[in-house]
Amino acid sequence: MGLREYKSKRKFGKTPEPKPGLSPKGDRLVFVVHKHSARNLHYDLRLELGGVLKSWAVPKGPSLNPSVKRLAVMVEDHPFDYKDFEGIIPEGNYGAGSVIIWDMGFYHHPSAKDGKKSEKLLLEGLRKGNMKFILEGQKLQGEFALVKAGWDDKSWLLLKKKDQYAKKEDILRENRSVVSGKTLEDLSGADSQSSGQREKNRIRLREAMEGEDLKDAPVIPMPHGIKPMLATLVRDPFDHPDWVFEVKWDGYRAITEIRDGDVLLYSRNQLSLNQMFSPITGSLRKFRFEAVLDGEIVVVDELGQPNFQMLQNYRKSGKGHLLYYVFDLLYFQGHDLTNLPLIRRKELLKQILPSSPKIKFSDHVRKDGVLFFNVVKENGLEGIIAKHSQSVYRMGIRSRKWLKIKTQLTQEAVIAGFTEPRGGRKYFGSLVLGVFEGDDLIYIGHSGGGFEAKNLKEIREKLDALIQKECAFKVEPETNTPVTWVEPKLVCEVAFTGWTEDGIMRQPIFLRLREDKAAREAAREKPWEI
Repeated sequence: MGLREYKSKRKFGKTPEPKPGLSPKGDRLVFVVHKHSARNLHYDLRLELGGVLKSWAVPKGPSLNPSVKRLAVMVEDHPFDYKDFEGIIPEGNYGAGSVIIWDMGFYHHPSAKDGKKSEKLLLEGLRKGNMKFILEGQKLQGEFALVKAGWDDKSWLLLKKKDQYAKKEDILRENRSVVSGKTLEDLSGADSQSSGQREKNRIRLREAMEGEDLKDAPVIPMPHGIKPMLATLVRDPFDHPDWVFEVKWDGYRAITEIRDGDVLLYSRNQLSLNQMFSPITGSLRKFRFEAVLDGEIVVVDELGQPNFQMLQNYRKSGKGHLLYYVFDLLYFQGHDLTNLPLIRRKELLKQILPSSPKIKFSDHVRKDGVLFFNVVKENGLEGIIAKHSQSVYRMGIRSRKWLKIKTQLTQEAVIAGFTEPRGGRKYFGSLVLGVFEGDDLIYIGHSGGGFEAKNLKEIREKLDALIQKECAFKVEPETNTPVTWVEPKLVCEVAFTGWTEDGIMRQPIFLRLREDKAAREAAREKPWEI
């Protein structure tokens, strides 16, 4: 084929690719596999033959699995010096994009290691359309074959033969250059900030699409109106090699559906959050993929601490730093991921999530739950979530494969009434609280502490709209002062020190309203004993 076509496609003053040079003089034949993020992400297999690098574009990359056949499209010969090329081909040039040396080494015909004899047999196989060879690379080893597909002159199939190097594991997960140690993403970071970041995001998306994870995930239409998977409360942190541990963010649980540039952001009760948190929605609209995400919306203060009060007031005040911490990926590019193990979903999520000031990957630690819990507690955070690394996602289910460990005892409760204020207090004295057991509202105590003057006024205004004559409890509780009953719709969260034998909270202190929670969700939380 020669190098005429190679030269005709390139402007050597504008591309860093090598010009045709001298032929090789080594005793052994070399091969190289380039990973190339051009218009499409692909791999280029290049084999030294006849003084040039015979080249095939392999769209899905090589495999060490003998049962896998990869299409390999023969392209123009490349000069021998191209084996050392790694860099960025600028926009406007043929093949523009980032290139790394994914693998390289020596190769030979299975029947001959001697360079000249091996080359003769390889050229003969090339002419016949059935070329067998043994690779001695850092990633690819053992016997392979290139076989003409038959439907045109350029289409071949790249096959791995059964030998000691064959395996089913996805070798493409090893995504770094064997020369520089860089990934395509690292290389693109040397570009200008905006174009480099766009290229990074594009590479991440392409690498996710080429991985084995999606092959295990069925193709289905995007689900809508998802109810998130929930965690079971346990008392104490623990260590375990099969579990991962995340921060329990103090915010609003939120599901995101992204499709065709449209975004639906909604709470666990299916309430739209699009307008309330429009900066988050705006950031998500820039994501160029189809996905369903699970995460938590928080507002952090100047010290980086989540502040629930600031979150509730964010739409009015705009104070604090609004963030969406994403910790799970349920659907991606037409594929249902809910039956994949959690750790694979999180790895894929981390890979595809673009860099964004307001959208963050919620990372985790493995194994060391006790140490992580202590660090979280020292930093004044709400607690941790423990998740089994192999857990599947079960929508709307409170699972024992996901556990929550709090740094203090808290309980969500329905406000069923309030007492009159005493002394210098205004608006109300205490809140009368309950939880649902089935259809019945059960009394669990009353809280008169923890309020600020602003809270008292705000809560009283909300309660006035819910006043009713009837008591909503199944059994009306005895109180020391008269109670004004309200429709049981408003949910609050309180801290307390424990439960009495009668199921009443000890020393409950009001923390905040939970307007993101439905009254029916307020159930008595008792730690599950592991």
